Amino acid sequence: MKSVIDAIIRIKNGYLASRESVEVKCSKTVKAVLEKLVAQKYITSFEVVTTGAKTMAVVQLGYVKDSPMMTDVKLISKPGQKQYFESKMIPKVLNGMGVAILTTTKGVLTGSEAKKAGVGGELLFTIW
Repeated sequence: MKSVIDAIIRIKNGYLASRESVEVKCSKTVKAVLEKLVAQKYITSFEVVTTGAKTMAVVQLGYVKDSPMMTDVKLISKPGQKQYFESKMIPKVLNGMGVAILTTTKGVLTGSEAKKAGVGGELLFTIW
């Protein structure tokens, strides 16, 4: 969980600093979250690089007319206070303009995917 929070904050700070790419520590969960962000077009791509015992992901940030693809992110679950939602209670983000990312028994899913699958889970963050 800490690695996901770290990755999301690094990506947000990379956008704020107008960087082309950022490096984040990579785990299975972080990789699954990055795949969802690529699918939702909040980042352009990422590449997993292993050097020795470290596994890092180089995340390519995207811009549209000098405007970042990601406007903001709000962390919902924190290490000391996890937030779980049933499938019916998963919140909409900015009336559908944003995406909620959850960890479920079926893996990392967006809010709409979790509702369709009928599963709830831990709401990690919302992004728009």
